[in-house]
Amino acid sequence: MAETPLSTEAAAHWRAMPATRLLDGGMPYADVVLLERATRAGEAWDVAAERLGRHRLELAEAALSAGHTTTALRGFRAAAADFVFAQMAINFDTPRKRELYAAFSGAVAAAAAVAPSTMHKVELPFAGGNLVGWHVRPERSPVAGTVIVFGGQSGWGATYLRYADALAARGLATILAEGPGQGESRLRYGIHLDVDVAAAYGAFVRCAAAAGGPVGVWGNSVGGLFAALTAARNSDVRACCVNGAFAVPRLLPFRTFAEQAAAMLGTTDEAAIDENFARLRFDPEKDRIHCPVLVLHGGKDPLVGLEDQQPFLDGAVTGDATLRVWDDGEHTIYNHADERNDLVADWFADRLADADPIRLGS
Repeated sequence: MAETPLSTEAAAHWRAMPATRLLDGGMPYADVVLLERATRAGEAWDVAAERLGRHRLELAEAALSAGHTTTALRGFRAAAADFVFAQMAINFDTPRKRELYAAFSGAVAAAAAVAPSTMHKVELPFAGGNLVGWHVRPERSPVAGTVIVFGGQSGWGATYLRYADALAARGLATILAEGPGQGESRLRYGIHLDVDVAAAYGAFVRCAAAAGGPVGVWGNSVGGLFAALTAARNSDVRACCVNGAFAVPRLLPFRTFAEQAAAMLGTTDEAAIDENFARLRFDPEKDRIHCPVLVLHGGKDPLVGLEDQQPFLDGAVTGDATLRVWDDGEHTIYNHADERNDLVADWFADRLADADPIRLGS
């Protein structure tokens, strides 16, 4: 029997959120299969993903009531993944998107409340609002350092919990940041991408430093650009990883990309978006990174070419600049997620072990 073809809208969502990305973001494989089945049957992506998330939430709450905390934690995290991918189907800040993102944040908060917890929410005052993030500590102490993880145009904050798992296994804490134009920082507090991005992420650097140990930054997709700018303009950053980013951002000829860029800036004015992208470009002649740099690239990335990332390597001045290419790698290496996380977590563990901690107030 032939497969039921996807609608045009559903096919676009599957291109933007392929199975490899869903798995990378923590969605259980069973839910990936059920989501495809539902969307082929004509159910809207956001409705189907939310339904899966509500089911995971019910299972998690039942497990918690029974005292099965490990199962509950896994369930809350699975629900969070379903909800975050549900909201990704909506680019602009509609009430529906806010509702789904609130469900995501609530599921993450529920996971953070399962004892013994190593995760808590942080809110840092900035630009008349708050920058939001999740601080994840390893079970063992002392903490060997902290890595701030940046998302891009659609995946933010606790979307990257699996990154935090890999870092925690090496004794490193993580701050899963929702920066300007991202997550609750935008949807709840109205902080868009028209602010000083490096200064905003500098607030996360200071927060990480207060926890003790040296600080690294790890940016994914457009977030890789933000990580590089933060490292270049903040001498307290001790290591920087860029994963699939443009050094010179620009509008791409894809509706989803353009709408997400507009939502991050808070305007649909294409000239304003272009002007803001020009303001955010990384220029290796001026933006010099005085710490080790690791750049990750996927040879099958449909958005970012290797030439788009070369300026990050050119801006490194320590001599410790490494390029890692997966010839078959998708955007931000979704399809080699475990290998990517192990490689980067090991790299940060090695680099931060040799780095001096930040001396607050110096």
